[in-house]
Amino acid sequence: MGVPEQLADRMSMAEQHEYLRAKFSRRNLMRGGAVTLGAVAGGAFVPGAVAQAAVPTRRTSPATEQVDGSLVAPFGRHLAYGNDPRTEMTVSWQVPVAVKKPFIRIGAHPWDLSRKIEAEVRTLYTPAGVGASGDHTQYYVHAKLSHLRPGRTYYYGVGHQGFDPAQPHLLGTLGTFTTAPDRKEPFTFTAFGDQGVSYHGLANDSLILGQNPTFHLHAGDIAYADPAGAGKTADSGFDSRVWDQFLAQTESVAKSVPWMVSYGNHDMEAWYSPNGYGGEEARFTLPDNGPDKAHLPGVYSFVHGNTAIISLDPNDVSFEIPANLGISGGTQTTWFEAQLKKYRAAKDIDFIVVFFHHCAYCTSTSHASEGGVRQEWVPLFEKYTVDLVINGHNHQYERTDVIKGNKVAKKLAIGDTAYPETEGVVYVTAGAAGRSLYAFSAPDSYEGHLNERDAVASFVNTKDGKVDETVAWSRVRYLNYSFLRVDVEPAPRGHYAKLKVSGIAETGDRIDHFTVARRAK
Repeated sequence: MGVPEQLADRMSMAEQHEYLRAKFSRRNLMRGGAVTLGAVAGGAFVPGAVAQAAVPTRRTSPATEQVDGSLVAPFGRHLAYGNDPRTEMTVSWQVPVAVKKPFIRIGAHPWDLSRKIEAEVRTLYTPAGVGASGDHTQYYVHAKLSHLRPGRTYYYGVGHQGFDPAQPHLLGTLGTFTTAPDRKEPFTFTAFGDQGVSYHGLANDSLILGQNPTFHLHAGDIAYADPAGAGKTADSGFDSRVWDQFLAQTESVAKSVPWMVSYGNHDMEAWYSPNGYGGEEARFTLPDNGPDKAHLPGVYSFVHGNTAIISLDPNDVSFEIPANLGISGGTQTTWFEAQLKKYRAAKDIDFIVVFFHHCAYCTSTSHASEGGVRQEWVPLFEKYTVDLVINGHNHQYERTDVIKGNKVAKKLAIGDTAYPETEGVVYVTAGAAGRSLYAFSAPDSYEGHLNERDAVASFVNTKDGKVDETVAWSRVRYLNYSFLRVDVEPAPRGHYAKLKVSGIAETGDRIDHFTVARRAK
């Protein structure tokens, strides 16, 4: 169905897209199709409009047959902050079939949901023959809320004609969310990468919900509908229906906790747009304050209390998996530095946390370290003294010492404190959220089970291929399912504000903890 493998290996994602456009021209529509996106409500939705529209097919939109709305229940609710988390929130969900007049109800109390707001439906049609997918249409619904009050908890219900969550028998379908405060307050957030659909993914979600996080960061490789992860249409294992399972699995947390995603290599679904993100744009509504003209929907930033969070797209700089290498033309890195400069100068922001998929520093025997990240972004991490870098990609937990200039600036034992203003940057790989685990070249070494090594064999992916290296910065290694918890503790001006970082195993045991401290502004 896709580009022949012998061609795909030599073509960029945009070139593959153009190949498919030609292959599925109007002369050939009766012989098959590719992927289209349309709109049921809220105007046309064409992801990748900066570059190209979706590939034409014999069905320019999915089937519009509708059933009695009272027989259809929404599922897969997931939240995301807007550009200003104090006043903006997007509620997103799915319906299994086309419905009429979708909406959200919102209020300060579950018995007061009088405010009713129309929602937008984005349809994602995947015809039979694209990978393992059947003839499948997915309906993603989004309601962007603004002018909310900071630090306020709201109740909401999602529905459509025939399904009104304000009805007494449907009150059990209501959800809540809380906007960010307009002042510095203690809070907790969680993070991981590489979840997919599995028992372990479900178990991690259950533990995360128990941490009562303010928001959650998912550092790429979200659902694994594309199991190959190379950004190629030749992958015959792609199955769009995996997203239905994933969003249903995640709903237990994401219906009340903003689930902030960045995009990894398995999220480049080449069938949907030239850069592979058309499907993601149908499923998620993220802050849109990223670099202009780059069309990287997973690149954005937001501020919660005294902490700035920046999401990057390492597919743009990856030597290892080059399907989207260089797609921003350098604009992402330029934007990133401008964000760092702005946040470091801001009087109310103490910490900067950066999360993305590919690892700057990891000793996994699978992917190890990404040289493109080291080349493009590590110098900026150090120049602007980034407080914490969170990655996925490698399916294990690993935490470095404090690193500066590609060397250990300070050995950071379990329980120790790092001072990024004067010492360097700490990197955490938290990629053991649910997918099958990888391996280390050195023994596990974690809290209560120390087996430290000051020389670990590894490699880094460069533009010329893998380059072996022996590193001293691999301080904590844990080869089992886990996630990251970060407790943010503000402080009066001149005193040390803290990030208290913990690695938590699927068993609930703590496998690592350390502190990042910085003088509060």
